[in-house]
Amino acid sequence: MKILVTGGTGFTGSHLTRRLLQKGHDVVVLDNKPGLFHDELKEMGADIHIGSVADREIVDKVTYGCTIVHHLAAAFRKINLPQKVYWDVNVEGTRYLLEAALKYGVEKFVYCSTCGVHGNVKTVPAGEDTLINPADYYQYTKWEGEQIIPEFVEQGLNVVTLRPAAIYGPGDPERFSIIFKRSKNGRFLMFGDGNTFYHPLYIENLVDAFELAAASDKGRGEAYLIADKHYYSLNDLVTAVGKAMGIDVNIIHLPFLPLWTVALLTEIAYKPLIGIDPPLFRRRVDWFRQNRAFDISKAEREIGYQPRIGLDEGLARTAKWYREQNII
Repeated sequence: MKILVTGGTGFTGSHLTRRLLQKGHDVVVLDNKPGLFHDELKEMGADIHIGSVADREIVDKVTYGCTIVHHLAAAFRKINLPQKVYWDVNVEGTRYLLEAALKYGVEKFVYCSTCGVHGNVKTVPAGEDTLINPADYYQYTKWEGEQIIPEFVEQGLNVVTLRPAAIYGPGDPERFSIIFKRSKNGRFLMFGDGNTFYHPLYIENLVDAFELAAASDKGRGEAYLIADKHYYSLNDLVTAVGKAMGIDVNIIHLPFLPLWTVALLTEIAYKPLIGIDPPLFRRRVDWFRQNRAFDISKAEREIGYQPRIGLDEGLARTAKWYREQNII
């Protein structure tokens, strides 16, 4: 099949693109920058276009002739990024893709949203029907993207929404690397009691979910939370990261509020510097106190999702890649 992957040179998109190419599909990629894996994917045969999903003309061009669309591209959590950019990419860009998919008779459209639309989970584990409560403008615009979908489903487009949890794995130089870096010396500063829940999602498990969503005859108009089988306290997560590096990590607990205050002041200081992210900001430190724990039974039941790779194996693979890249 001819398949479009938006955001296809990024961390998640490159894994999906690679999998699809290995299975013999013709893959068209649309991304706003080459990313780390442009050359590799190009050599594998991907048809890569550099541009934004907020550009209706290029969206129309890359969607033509495709059987499946995987929409992963998003404006993602830049502190000093204007809200208009988030809206144009995450909402209007999604609309442009849905319009093009309907126009050209795409058989299945898979939209990558985020578990973050549920915000801080008060009662765990959260399900798809848990209160929608976005904690920032990125999460809000991803939810607004979801809100567009029903009108296209009513017109006959088969759309499935995935809400991934905290994605990690080889190829991601940023997200989990912070935990690895802060643990590799044998101690980790935990702001708060560390009993907050965190739900990881190994990248290959997520790619499985994309394939299942595209292939299943179920799920039209539905949303699915996608995560690994188990969620963990932050204390247990840090301990597992240490284990992946062969280190016993001593977790040192400190009060949360002073860190949050420093993050707020740092944001204020950096606000005039458009395009430059502060080294510390509230959304990052909220990691220490916001619950993320989800019930994936709907995805298991309806589209056959079964996470294959558990935390220990996933962290071991990630640690290996980090070492190869001299990240840790």
